[in-house]
Amino acid sequence: MKTLTVVVAGTVGYGPALEWQNELYRRRVAGEAEDVMLLLEHPHVYTLGRRFSAEHLLLSPEVLAQRGIEVFECDRGGSITYHGPGQLVGYPVLQLENPDVIAYLRSLEEVLIGAVGDFGIPAERREGFTGVWVGEEKLAAIGVNVSRGVTKHGFALNVTTDLSYFAGMVPCGIAAVRVTSLERLLGAAPPMPAVQDAVVARLATILGATVRQRDVADVGLPGVTMREEARILPFPRKPGIPGGRVGSIDGQG
Repeated sequence: MKTLTVVVAGTVGYGPALEWQNELYRRRVAGEAEDVMLLLEHPHVYTLGRRFSAEHLLLSPEVLAQRGIEVFECDRGGSITYHGPGQLVGYPVLQLENPDVIAYLRSLEEVLIGAVGDFGIPAERREGFTGVWVGEEKLAAIGVNVSRGVTKHGFALNVTTDLSYFAGMVPCGIAAVRVTSLERLLGAAPPMPAVQDAVVARLATILGATVRQRDVADVGLPGVTMREEARILPFPRKPGIPGGRVGSIDGQG
């Protein structure tokens, strides 16, 4: 049976986490390591995928700096995505038996739909879009890279995420999309470790793998010293616009 090594890393900056992924990818391609999944949270960051267009980022460099939001380009699919505290981010680095990217995306959707279903959330796919949805609202974003049969990047599931940060962008490049979170749907979100366990269990089942928990040092990844986070200001919204709906930012709608 396969082994899935799970590393719960806490809060990690996007830059170091990207370096970790690239190193794990190199090892997996070289046959030096087994399948690994990183589970973590990021400080506030917008990441730009291969289909990013400049109009999808709605904030100036000055406002981004003021709000302590980093911006990174990366080699996953899709356009722009937000990551921040209270969001479970998963980066599976897997050797796929079937290197079909679309099939892999559907598998990740299945994992997340099953995991949130364990907490009573009736999530589903939405035809024509990638990700996990509850009605018309997006609960989780997915963007991956598969090269030489090995995966990078992954998913972002909103648990207690401050949804107002999605107002600084056009989520995944989809105009007027609304986003949601487990906290918003349930009133009170389950603890993050419980959500992590549900996701790990579902992924292990799909892979037919046993789970081995390790920490960052055990898998030979470098430690990270986090910078002191800049002061974070909430995004103002027009009255009547719920959190998560792309609307007015600093009076510009």
